[in-house]
Formats: sequence, structure tokens, C-alpha cells
Amino acid sequence: MKIKIIKALPKYLKPKPDEKKLGFGQHFTDHMFTMKYREGDGWYDPVIEPYHYLQLDPTAMCLHYGQEIFEGLKAYRGTNDEIYLFRPLENIRRMNVSAERLCMPPIDETVFLDALKQFVVLEKEWIPREKGASLYIRPTMIATEPALGVHPASEYLFFIICGPVGAYYAHGFGPTKIYVSDDCVRAAPGGTGHVKAAGNYAASLYASRIASAMGYTQVLWLDARENRYVEEVGTSNIFFMIGDRLITPPLGGTILPGVTRDSVLKLAAHLGVKAEESRIAITEVISAIEEGTLRDAFATGTAAVISPVGQIFYHNREYLINDGKTGELAEKLYHEILQIQYGLKEDPFGWRMRIA
Repeated sequence: MKIKIIKALPKYLKPKPDEKKLGFGQHFTDHMFTMKYREGDGWYDPVIEPYHYLQLDPTAMCLHYGQEIFEGLKAYRGTNDEIYLFRPLENIRRMNVSAERLCMPPIDETVFLDALKQFVVLEKEWIPREKGASLYIRPTMIATEPALGVHPASEYLFFIICGPVGAYYAHGFGPTKIYVSDDCVRAAPGGTGHVKAAGNYAASLYASRIASAMGYTQVLWLDARENRYVEEVGTSNIFFMIGDRLITPPLGGTILPGVTRDSVLKLAAHLGVKAEESRIAITEVISAIEEGTLRDAFATGTAAVISPVGQIFYHNREYLINDGKTGELAEKLYHEILQIQYGLKEDPFGWRMRIA
């Protein structure tokens, strides 16, 4: 499928932001990729074109019945201006899993990857040179059929936008404070917790607002059945280093299979760390803190990569982890992954994809 390219006129190009003050999700590039789907015709009209507003009918089904999925990945600038993607096929495949769960059409992996490459290369001057900064990429699919009535739509729009980002958290790489919610749940068995559906994030906002008002960065979610087992933290996966074991909750339909999560499991094993996927109750985490065996805790995700956890609030009490300091393993994993992403060291896993 040939992708048409329409470049923005020079007079409409946006000024580049200060790379030292990027923040996250505040700036977007000059172009976007779009492609349409119609039942019976399949995907058609793939084009990279100037960034623009979307036009939707008020009855577009994404607005009423929640058929909306997305992904998140990054492009990185190496020391000699090489441009890299990090495990893009994993994001593509995960998006197709999301599409299947929400009765949306899959996208051919080759077409998806080609669109990513051409789009990022066109926008390569937007990829920051500042250390630790990158280009965040957001592929999204929405149902656009103009109709009311609960059924899978027959028309869809797939688009990709991107923008330069700095650190996900304003305080940078340092310990975060998390709030354990035991009255709200993120996902239930049989639901959509394992996919990147917009509704999952909308459902998380209430507890997140409570946590934020109390001074906490993210919410630690527990399972829906027993309200006992740890699942995710905020929009990320969670890891605990107890003794010499690195533990993360297993995938089982309620936890997003994070690309960074998988990378950490593989990298930890490569570094000789005992990494395992097993259920862990919040009471076990608290006991490990009190006994001094919880040596490290951190969240993983594309946006922040590794987010150390320094404090947990549970049942009206705050618990300090590792004296509130970043753990050695969290710091090591963070720097190891960044060095692979930016082409600063050997990539023994074949994760890094050079595109320019």
C-alpha cells in the first residue's frame, strides 16, 4: 500500500519548542498520518499530511459507544543523528489485540510499520537532541460511522500523531508516592484491562484525582475479585524487589502487557536477577516493607520507562520504601534501557530498530 505524502507549506511550519522545557504531551509536530476503513473495502487512503483537526459527525460511534484504542511508543536520536524505534512491532501487535477485543479492524503489520517509519523520518527534525528527551508517537483508531445503536461500527479512522517530550514526571527520575485504592478497581476479569482502550483510562480518573489531592503521583490498583492482589500502578506495570526476587503480577486479562514490562523481565534475567511473574498481595508488600526485605519498587511504561516508588499509602498509613530513595536495580534498569534505546551500547536482544 503506497503512502501519499503531502508536506506542510513552509509558512505553516511550527516553531520548535525549547528542548529543556518540553514536558510531556504539550507539543505536536507539523504532520500526521491518517488512513480510513470501510467495511467491504478495507483500509484505504493512507496519507501523511499537515497536522489538522478531525471532523466527526455528532453521531460518530466512538463518541457514544467507546470504540477507541491507542498505542504509545517513542523515536530516539542517537549520538551521530541516527534515528531509532524501540520494539515497534510489539506495539503494532498489541494494538491489533486491542482492535480484536473491541471488534475493530486489524491493521497489516507491514503497512503499520511502513507508516511509522516514513512519518518519523519526515518529522525527524522534531526529535530532540537534549539528553533524555525523545519523540513520543501516538497511533490511535476510532469508530467514525455516523449511527446510533450499540453495534460494532462499519467505518474507522486510524491516525498517528507525535511530539517531542522530556521527562514524564516534572520531578524527573526520582521516587514517586503511590496511593493504594481499595474502593475503586481498574479492570475486572473478562473485561478490557489487557488492551489499550480509552475507556480504561476514563475509569481510572476518579481514584487518580483522589490520590492527586492527597499528594500522591499514581494509584496502585488491586484485583476486582478479592481486592487483595496487586495489579498495576497508574498507567504502568509494577515491580517489587523482595529479597533477591524481582516480582511483577502475572498477565491474566486484567493487566496491560507492557512492552517496557517485558523488556525489564528479559533484561533483569540477562543481568542475573531472578525475575518472576507471580501474584502478590498488598499485605505481602506491606509485610516486606516492615520486615526490611522490600529493597526496591518501581513502575514501568513507555512514557517514563522506569518510575521508582519511594512511598506507599495504604489504609490511612504511609510506608517508606528504601528510605524513600531510588533503588539500585531501578536505576540500573533505567540506564540500561535508555542506553539501548539511544544506541549507546550493544543491543543483545535486537530491540532497537534504526530507521534513518
